[in-house]
Amino acid sequence: MTAIEPLATTRPTATGDVPRSRVLAWALWDWGSAAFNAVITTFVFTRWLTSKAFVDQGTVDAAALDVTGHGAATTALDAVLAQHSAWLGWGLTASGVLIAVLAPVTGARADDTGRRKRWLGVHTAITVLICAAMFLVTPDPTSLTQNLLLGIFLLAAGTIFYELAAVNYNAMLAQVSTPRTVGRISGLGWGAGYIGGIVLLLVLFVGFINPTVGWFGVTGAHGLDIRVAVLVAAVWFGLFALPVLIAVPEVTPSGRGTRLGLVGSYRRLGHDVAALWRGQRDTLRFLVASAVYRDGLAGVFTFGAVIASGTFGFSASGVIMFAIAANVVAGLATFVAGYLDDKVGPKAIIVTSLVGLVVSGVCVFVLHDGGQRVFWVFGLLLCLFVGPAQSSSRTLLARTIPAGRESEVFGMYATTGRAAAFMAPLAFSTAIALSGAQYWGIIGIMVVILLGLVLVLPVRSGGRRGTDVPA
Repeated sequence: MTAIEPLATTRPTATGDVPRSRVLAWALWDWGSAAFNAVITTFVFTRWLTSKAFVDQGTVDAAALDVTGHGAATTALDAVLAQHSAWLGWGLTASGVLIAVLAPVTGARADDTGRRKRWLGVHTAITVLICAAMFLVTPDPTSLTQNLLLGIFLLAAGTIFYELAAVNYNAMLAQVSTPRTVGRISGLGWGAGYIGGIVLLLVLFVGFINPTVGWFGVTGAHGLDIRVAVLVAAVWFGLFALPVLIAVPEVTPSGRGTRLGLVGSYRRLGHDVAALWRGQRDTLRFLVASAVYRDGLAGVFTFGAVIASGTFGFSASGVIMFAIAANVVAGLATFVAGYLDDKVGPKAIIVTSLVGLVVSGVCVFVLHDGGQRVFWVFGLLLCLFVGPAQSSSRTLLARTIPAGRESEVFGMYATTGRAAAFMAPLAFSTAIALSGAQYWGIIGIMVVILLGLVLVLPVRSGGRRGTDVPA
């Protein structure tokens, strides 16, 4: 088994300092991307699509007439909401498949042609435009289903282009860091994303979502408060994505030959995977292990709002307030972990974080009868470990990539992550179906994280600060 090669032997920026302005410009993209992660996919738009706003109450009442006993209307409503959630799941599944197909090829072509920054700009711009188009989704009683499907389509499309942009953005970590600073700079980016989410959620909560009449006279009629929120999120992302496109120079072509067609790109992808298996097997193992536990980490945030509402009785405003607190905790923890990453190595941070996640999740499950206080304490502990695990995963991968192939390998990183994207939702839903209680879904997510922990333990890393000392 071959150990992962240390960063110092594979990175073109092994020596010298990177201007702080360039680092800040790079991190601001993460700050801006919180608009998509926090507002669009987690706490606002997606939650709105699967709410009662898109349910035909007349259909629910008619279904309730066919059911005897107390709570018939509630049962019918739950059935409709479950159907809408399933549609949402299929839409995101389709986007995940397309990302898995496109990410490694587009990343490799960006490296080969020296157009990493150009494609970051193009994919980010398309994501921003799609977010702005979500303003057109309305809970119009005459076309509820059509608008719901439009919202799901836009969400799936936005996810595709966001992930393609993230491939090139993550690859730029090699251009704004050195072996001694890669951990703290990666942590700075992740932390900036969490803090950006806090600021934006506070602005939207105070200005549009919480008050009966918000800024500029915006109300909840026809979902205008949510629609304006996604429009503001689009502008936010677009503005904070500009600095990296201005301050960070374009990468030089990788020199791996002429531009290949689609079939040729996939043929080379297969060759590269085989080469990783022969020469850098631990890198390939890490890609698989991280795909599993990263899906569990995504599940913590994706289903956190669902569990907070359904099991612990949080109101919509309560969920937003918890989201803000969660981003504060995750952001601060990520900043601190970034500095520790450079001292103890990324694998130590990853393993410690995954163990902390499993312990905290089990506590939420065991103590669920304790009410909202339990979720505030142990839910925030979960968030304490999510950010460091995400940031150090990016760091560990950045330490392994041969110079000039950053976008390609980060494309594989995105591919493996999307290939496992079904695991947390499947485990969550199966646990609930078998037990009949929502809080059992917590165990489903923890099983996925635990599996990822088991898979990552045998992986040998290149050590800390680019040294050749196993971490």
